[in-house]
Formats: sequence, structure tokens, C-alpha cells
Amino acid sequence: MKRIFCGVALLLSLLPNVLLAAQTVEDELLAEMVAAKSQVDINSADADTLALALDGVGLSKAREIVAHRERFGEFKTVEELEEVRGIGPATIAANRDKILIVRKE
Repeated sequence: MKRIFCGVALLLSLLPNVLLAAQTVEDELLAEMVAAKSQVDINSADADTLALALDGVGLSKAREIVAHRERFGEFKTVEELEEVRGIGPATIAANRDKILIVRKE
């Protein structure tokens, strides 16, 4: 009985640390989501990040962006996104402040 009580006491003493670690992971994920919603480099982001960051761009369109980039190379201007199937001027206008173009030299 004493062992069971000690085991339960030990588990209860560790519980705050487990909850704190879970909260930290949740906070980190939230920070990543907020960062992804602010700006995204269309020359390096993966499809999941693009879909999360850009309004009106789901996973399918995001995959098209990545495929276009892999096939034709880096985007040099935001307007080049119009060459991607499913991306038009309205989508670009809605996301212009979120789109970064970082070119590798």
C-alpha cells in the first residue's frame, strides 16, 4: 500500500511539469501559425506552409505553387504567381503583404 501511495505521489508531483511541457509545445505551435500567417517566402516554403499562410490558397493550390517553382525556378516577382494554375490577380492582391520573395544568389 505504501508503494502505491508513493507511486501516486510521485506521479502527482510530476504532473505540473508534464502540463507545462504540453503548454510550451502548444505555445510553440501557435507561434509558428502566427508567423506563417504574417509573411511567407514563396521561393522556399513548402505546400503546407503556403496553404496556411495565404488566404484563398488551399493545399491543392499550394502544391501547384511548389510544382511551378520546381519546374520553372524561383519566382522573381509576385506577379509571376499568376502563371500558376488557380492563382489569379485577386488572390495575389489579397496576399500581397504576406508574400516574400527571397532569391538565392
